[in-house]
Amino acid sequence: MAKLTNDDVRSLAKDLGVKFIRLQFTDIFGILKNVSITVEQLDKALNGELMFDGSSIEGFVRIEESDMYLRPDPSTFNIFPWRPREGAVARLICNIYNSDGTPFCGDPRNVLLKAVEEAEQLGYTMNVGPEAEFFLFHVDREGRPTTITHDNAGYFDLAPVDLGEDARRDMVLALEQMGFEIEASHHELAPGQHEIDFKYSDAMDIADKIVTFKLVVRSIAQRHGLHATFMPKPIFGIAGSGMHLNQSLMKNGENAFFDPQAPDGLSRECLYYVGGLMSHAKAITALVNPTVNSYKRLVSGYEAPVHIAWSAQNRSPLIRIPAKKGPSTRIELRSPDPSCNPYLALAVCLKAGLDGIRNRILPPKPCNRNIYEMTPLEREQMGIGVLPGSLSEALAELLQDKVIQEALGEHVLQRFVEAKQIEWDRYRTMVHPWEIEEYLTKF
Repeated sequence: MAKLTNDDVRSLAKDLGVKFIRLQFTDIFGILKNVSITVEQLDKALNGELMFDGSSIEGFVRIEESDMYLRPDPSTFNIFPWRPREGAVARLICNIYNSDGTPFCGDPRNVLLKAVEEAEQLGYTMNVGPEAEFFLFHVDREGRPTTITHDNAGYFDLAPVDLGEDARRDMVLALEQMGFEIEASHHELAPGQHEIDFKYSDAMDIADKIVTFKLVVRSIAQRHGLHATFMPKPIFGIAGSGMHLNQSLMKNGENAFFDPQAPDGLSRECLYYVGGLMSHAKAITALVNPTVNSYKRLVSGYEAPVHIAWSAQNRSPLIRIPAKKGPSTRIELRSPDPSCNPYLALAVCLKAGLDGIRNRILPPKPCNRNIYEMTPLEREQMGIGVLPGSLSEALAELLQDKVIQEALGEHVLQRFVEAKQIEWDRYRTMVHPWEIEEYLTKF
């Protein structure tokens, strides 16, 4: 399908009766921002003439250099199907530019673009297929979200046990109207937990779609009187929400990860890519698991990986190779969660994989045993490392990894680390309810 041009956007806006356009972008933490304009201002927007205050966006710029410009990507034009057709609302995802007309180095979209361009220079295109999980919770009488689940269903259950089926159906319909090709939707392991999978695409398109996906899920849930959250671990004792990233590289129109001559069907490029991901896994964790809460999910016993290993057979390692080969050959990185900024997450994954290819980093032998049942000595003998156990540990690893730092750029690295260190300190010094319950009467 041909990508839209500015002229296409103008025509579509007129034909579809668009009245309002939301110009969207994310801050460096993946939080969606937008400014709404009327259709009469569309030409100005498409010409990159609309300015905003960058100093008001966390992680962007200082007050003395606040003037920044939004430049919409016309290929991201879409109508919000849940809004009235009369006076329709559309959106455009924007790139951020400095006042001098240069791309803003702190724009997450720009960070991913640089990684994509680096891959293209080597002849590769990155394809990604995400598997994002989320919870649906009740709201209280004031409309505030609770952690009370709306069902007691489990994996692949259906109505009437799965009471979120109607909401999930409407989410799928809305996503399809926005151009998503939905491959599956189902109830997940935990009560109130759901997953909607959509078809893979190139890295930038998928990053845009993840941002859109989260907006659609939240908006439709609200219409059903529910609250949708992508928080990694909202409830103790049950599975958290992940966002597995299925990744592959294309070269000359063929899947570069597939080698029909290899016994396992995996090319050397695929193995090098896995080796690159594994060698930079600890630093990558800071970006794909970017919150304090992320590490409540990365614990043994809930199918979330904590060990740096790979396998073609079991789901306990960090990286799994799905059975389907040929054009569908891919690797599945199982550690990311949906709180991450998808632009930064995909950028660091791609950068790590390319580093593996450039430097021919072979991974250790695959681990086909249940890692959780292995002794520490057995894991050590197989060269199986452990992911960081906290946000603080992950940030320390990031500050030691030059390749991942380069992927982010100095601006994003500095702002991200500074903000996340503050987040960790706030958490570290907070007195939590568990501590009150455990210690108040004991001492």
